[in-house]
Amino acid sequence: MGVNVDDVMASEVVLVTIMPDDSGSIGFADNEKAVRDGHNAILDALQSCQQKESILVHNRYLNGKVLYPYCQLGQAVRMDAKNYNPEEGTPLYDQMVVLLGTVLAKAQEFSENGVPVRTVTLVVTDGADEHSQKATAKTVAQLVRDMLKAENHIIAAIGIDDGSTDFRRVFQEMGIRDQWILTPGNSAAEIRRSFQMFSQSAVQATGGAAGFSQTAVGGFGN
Repeated sequence: MGVNVDDVMASEVVLVTIMPDDSGSIGFADNEKAVRDGHNAILDALQSCQQKESILVHNRYLNGKVLYPYCQLGQAVRMDAKNYNPEEGTPLYDQMVVLLGTVLAKAQEFSENGVPVRTVTLVVTDGADEHSQKATAKTVAQLVRDMLKAENHIIAAIGIDDGSTDFRRVFQEMGIRDQWILTPGNSAAEIRRSFQMFSQSAVQATGGAAGFSQTAVGGFGN
């Protein structure tokens, strides 16, 4: 779960949570560098914003490996060729449930200690679910909808084109709102552009309650 609530001095907190795909198809398509660069660009963008002291970040790969638990930006680990080796499967639904459960648990820690908390979560995949054992799209959708009703969560998704998957439909079935879905083509430039759009949105969402609400409603690019 990462940093302790008592060690965070900010008067309010934004949790930015990233789940990059580490399935074999990312490597097969030669997109691992674009995903690494995209993640690192998010850290750079957040580091440059005025409210950076109030931001905690967490990276958990799609197959469950935690690159870093919730921590301050200066402690986040950048993705590189040594710590990111996409060769696993695609348990998308199972891992979304785990990820969102972690987001909720960490958010609850802060709210129970009287610290206002908002969350921004991103899942990145280049394939539909193939290896989930327990959860379904409906399981994820119920959790997503419950979180969105609270109006202090943003849940975003990037579906990298694999030539066959309708990612907009996949993510909509998971309860993710249409304005928070991006479907880039399978090229490094388009993938990086999608991460850049998320970075811009995440920075806007750190601008207090009003900035968060406006961003949540507007979606990517607003």
